[in-house]
Amino acid sequence: MGSNAAAPVPARVRTPNTRARRLLGALDPPVSTLPWLRPDQAGPEEPGGASELGGCGILGVGIWLAATQGNFATLSASFPSLSAANLLIVTGTFVMAIGFMGCIGAIKENKCLLLTFFVMLLLVFLLEATIAILFFAYTDKIDRYAQQDLKKGLHLYDTPGNVGLTNAWSIIQTDFRCCGVSNYTDWFEVYNATRVPDSCCLEFSESCGLHAPGTWWKAPCYETVKIWLQENLLAVGVFGLCTALVQILGLTFAMTMYCQVVKADTYCA
Repeated sequence: MGSNAAAPVPARVRTPNTRARRLLGALDPPVSTLPWLRPDQAGPEEPGGASELGGCGILGVGIWLAATQGNFATLSASFPSLSAANLLIVTGTFVMAIGFMGCIGAIKENKCLLLTFFVMLLLVFLLEATIAILFFAYTDKIDRYAQQDLKKGLHLYDTPGNVGLTNAWSIIQTDFRCCGVSNYTDWFEVYNATRVPDSCCLEFSESCGLHAPGTWWKAPCYETVKIWLQENLLAVGVFGLCTALVQILGLTFAMTMYCQVVKADTYCA
């Protein structure tokens, strides 16, 4: 008689939050469908990739200049270490470091690195914009200061310890077919005589700078280089706009990924 009795069905054990979890499971998407929680997807794009590649390119050009051009240095007497190669090497290293930080922050989904990358890239962007605005606002003053500083640099020409400056002036005057900053007479004050460097000569020969002025280039180097820059202003402008666009995209991707990581942490909590 007791053998035909149905076995008692054990009651379903429910924790206090079982119903809530079931409701949340029906309403919320699974964790695997959230793009910022997928282990194989770091976000929309690694924000530091473009910056790191750009930094590597700038650094490579700087190293190439330093290796191939040797002692080619600045023409400025006030900033003797500010050569094109040194400037590119420092800039490339800094940009590459920022880009590397952004890449690591994106791969590791590290909020601190992403935010640091965003802040540093924003500061660089604002610094570039400020320099551009000041340059156009004070063009006349910059022109006067640059010419005065270049004329001071002439007195360092062909002196001990200034091989880079000497080479720089020789290359500029030869390639642009010019002489002096504002006139070939600028060299008269340097030599205290009616002579110019041999790189000013129409036809180069040993000690040709001692010949008559009719055998020298007459064009001023400052205006000649300035005209050349103005003729290539479109290329410079396109390069500047592309650089700004890459930086804006980097800022956008960095902030987007930072917000995704914050949302993911909030969701998991």
